[in-house]
Amino acid sequence: MRAGLKVIPDAVPGSAIPRVLGYERERVFGFCLVEYEDPRFVERLNKAWYDLAASSGLIDENREFLLMLPRGTWTAAEARRRRTMYVWHRVRLLEQWDIMGAGAATFLGIHAGHPGFAMLALDNSVWLLADTYEAGAAVYAVRDPAGSPGVLRELKWELEWLARKDQDREFRRDVSLWLESRQQHYPSHDRPDKS
Repeated sequence: MRAGLKVIPDAVPGSAIPRVLGYERERVFGFCLVEYEDPRFVERLNKAWYDLAASSGLIDENREFLLMLPRGTWTAAEARRRRTMYVWHRVRLLEQWDIMGAGAATFLGIHAGHPGFAMLALDNSVWLLADTYEAGAAVYAVRDPAGSPGVLRELKWELEWLARKDQDREFRRDVSLWLESRQQHYPSHDRPDKS
């Protein structure tokens, strides 16, 4: 892949949180915005992503992490038009990579320098997001999303909403299984907050 990521098939841990929504603001750390007018915009954005990914623990010792991609093989723009469900894929960061340039131009965004992706550490310890804003593009990380009461509430709400509409059965199954496994490991209503 031009982004410098190799997909590792059928290797997503069963413990991976299905989706991250509704996290508490205090869990956000490491925010970095690079302005569009910066003459080295994509280069600095790549550096900001790598520095945060490495320092936050997103990338493990094998240079692996999870990346949210469409179920099919679409660019990000095609996936939005098709309303494709996104799921985690395990990836390895190769020696030569360009996440914010070539990657954002294909499946990680709209075009070079305009990313739109989410990544998750294999152990759920950090969720990293890259997105575009009015003045520039940014990356930031969320600490322990699987331990967030807000994320749990959002997942439960989304599960109920999709069930009422009888939509996305595969995703509903994944969320149900994850919530059940979480309850088995943490029988009390909510897991103790580690932040």
